[in-house]
Amino acid sequence: MGGLVDRLVEWMQGLSEALVYVVIGICAALENLFPPLPADAVALTGGFLAGQGVVNAWVAFLVVWASNVAGALFVYWLGHHYGASFFNTRAGRFLLQPRQMEKLARVYERHGMAVIFVSRFLPAFRAVVPIFAGTTGMSFIRAAIPIAVASGAWYGLIVYLGATAGQNWDQIRHMMDESGHWLAIAAGVLAAIVLWFWWRSREKED
Repeated sequence: MGGLVDRLVEWMQGLSEALVYVVIGICAALENLFPPLPADAVALTGGFLAGQGVVNAWVAFLVVWASNVAGALFVYWLGHHYGASFFNTRAGRFLLQPRQMEKLARVYERHGMAVIFVSRFLPAFRAVVPIFAGTTGMSFIRAAIPIAVASGAWYGLIVYLGATAGQNWDQIRHMMDESGHWLAIAAGVLAAIVLWFWWRSREKED
């Protein structure tokens, strides 16, 4: 992330205050649709620019938070309105057979808020989990609360670290690199576990 953040800082320092808010807001929203987008790095850069007096730290946080929550809820809405019809198609039934979908719905019914909360800290899962929350019929409020709380905590921390970095900027970047590395490993392990359960449930159903 270090080299990327350096390039972002150099580029975003040349933008107006309003454009900085636009950039960090768009990236925070679109990571829910395109997980490879480096939204965390952009948010950290926004925080750093706030510490340099280029933007306001509170406004930067609110823009990132609101945009990220809005993007996640849009993904939830897509799942709620179109998920069931998609999973009734041939391609959808290949991804999740009806019995698998029923099991997934029970997981969301019992543990949906916890699943969503944890997923907001894990790369890739941030984009996937809200879609299935909508598809399985989880209520809007039960989905929105953990999304808002977890996103607020995560991006609040990132913007705060960037804004207060000062002379510790290099250490903050290194810490973000390390945390991103371990979160990616955790996401990979969890993805492997999910795939294992997915395959086992298909074998039982065939």
